[in-house]
Amino acid sequence: MGFTWCLPFFDPQTHTKRGIDFKCVIEGIFSALKDGEKTLGITSELILCFLRHLSEEEAFETLTQAQPYLKYIKAVGLDSSESGNPPSKFSRVFAKAREMGLLCVAHAGEEGSSSYVWSAINDLKVSRIDHGVRSIEDPLLMKYLIKNNIPLTVCPLSNTKLQVFKQMSDHNILIMLEQGVCVGVNSDDPAYFGGYMNENFEALAKELNLSKKQAQKLVLNSINSSFTDNNRKDKMKELLLKSVQS
Repeated sequence: MGFTWCLPFFDPQTHTKRGIDFKCVIEGIFSALKDGEKTLGITSELILCFLRHLSEEEAFETLTQAQPYLKYIKAVGLDSSESGNPPSKFSRVFAKAREMGLLCVAHAGEEGSSSYVWSAINDLKVSRIDHGVRSIEDPLLMKYLIKNNIPLTVCPLSNTKLQVFKQMSDHNILIMLEQGVCVGVNSDDPAYFGGYMNENFEALAKELNLSKKQAQKLVLNSINSSFTDNNRKDKMKELLLKSVQS
């Protein structure tokens, strides 16, 4: 087993709403991931996301459809348009997912306000926040995130493409990092938003003068907040340390 690992999101409702069977969706994705493991050495697990602009009832239906395939799924998430769709809308769905042994994450505090981050924490009991850049608007929330070491998976390229920040030089990821928030760099729909992990780091280096020390901390945060096992985390940290020393 290699130490390169990823945890991609997938939105089954995008496909099942068009009449494609859930089995076809997840087995097709998993087949591609296994091919990636075989040819590239990249191992992976999946996060099943609910589309928040759809109903709670439809989310429950998707969770029911997923039950025979839990061996493929590590966690559930919440994505799509935040506006008008607070995390609390899906509190009961996430409670059921936790009963099934799944971890929980949620997009919050990107398009939506910092109150959505609080809701994701309190109503959905998430292990981490996806995006979360507007947390900085609430000093009490920032203190809570820092004290409880709640990770934010930040996606700089998509944040600027979606005009959360007008330009990369306005992005707050390094401000939050220096204040002690557990932020990491992630890719978000690379085909749409302009790049994978390397491109996100390159943009930060170019526009925010990302230092080597800051880059190391961002990567370390990502390792520590990942959902992989401790043995693999330790191996990845060893590789990071070697890269820094070389």
